[in-house]
Amino acid sequence: MAWIAVTEHRAQLGEGPFWDAPTQALYWVDIAGKQALRLIGANVQIWQMPEHVSAFIPCESGDALVTLSSGVYRLDLDSPGLEPRLTLFCVADPQPGNRPNEARCDAQGRLWLGTMQNNLGEHGEDLPIVCRSGGLFRIERAGRVVPLLRNLGIPNTLLWSDDATTVYFGDSLDGTLYRHFIRTDGALDAPQVLFGPHGRGCPDGSAMDTEGFIWNARWDGSCLLRLSPDGNIDRIIELPVSRPTSCVFGGTDLKTLYITSAASPLGHTLDGAVLSIAVDVRGKHCARFAG
Repeated sequence: MAWIAVTEHRAQLGEGPFWDAPTQALYWVDIAGKQALRLIGANVQIWQMPEHVSAFIPCESGDALVTLSSGVYRLDLDSPGLEPRLTLFCVADPQPGNRPNEARCDAQGRLWLGTMQNNLGEHGEDLPIVCRSGGLFRIERAGRVVPLLRNLGIPNTLLWSDDATTVYFGDSLDGTLYRHFIRTDGALDAPQVLFGPHGRGCPDGSAMDTEGFIWNARWDGSCLLRLSPDGNIDRIIELPVSRPTSCVFGGTDLKTLYITSAASPLGHTLDGAVLSIAVDVRGKHCARFAG
């Protein structure tokens, strides 16, 4: 597959790609660099955050949500990059020492947010993870927070089945992707293993195509795995980066895969870049936050 780097920007820890179909814009973050980024055409806009930021998701109301260490904030997209206007929306996880990680909206526009023990120093340096203090939370349109899971290590991947009865969720500390049945009251059943530890790196973020296959980025694996709905490897997509972190389908026909990545000790030229690859299947669109 032919890939290109969509910008010259290189992130310390690129993550959370989101494709906004109405505006044909790509949103993503540099968690360690404390940056929220948006690409429209060839123009990259960067908002410098005061804290580590793990997700950047547009809202139906016209602003965007950013998940910062101290809470979920609304960002005024018309504010300047060096002086972003932020308004606290909610604190999903009040556990001291935790930070947000994975975040995506379901088809109803509710934000699902996974948190973990903070593993980043002030300047983005690595800190050891010594406890499973993370959780998974659902944030409703008005800001009400619903706890869903506890005792998580490194939450990654949030995807839903078309019928909204199943959420696919990963924990990189386990090296495993799970599926949970969603009860009628919104609670989650016990996890079932979808795809366990594999020699090609650890599971990070994922995207889902219209055939129900999961495209999973493999941290330290230099590839994506396309997994069937029953958890078998359909194909391996080799990448020129050491640490792909997540992916999303975009473009006018949702057949362009955008892949975020992180810097690594190997120092490959494209580590930290956002890559794009044309694929042969359409992806599912991203849902904005409903509020």
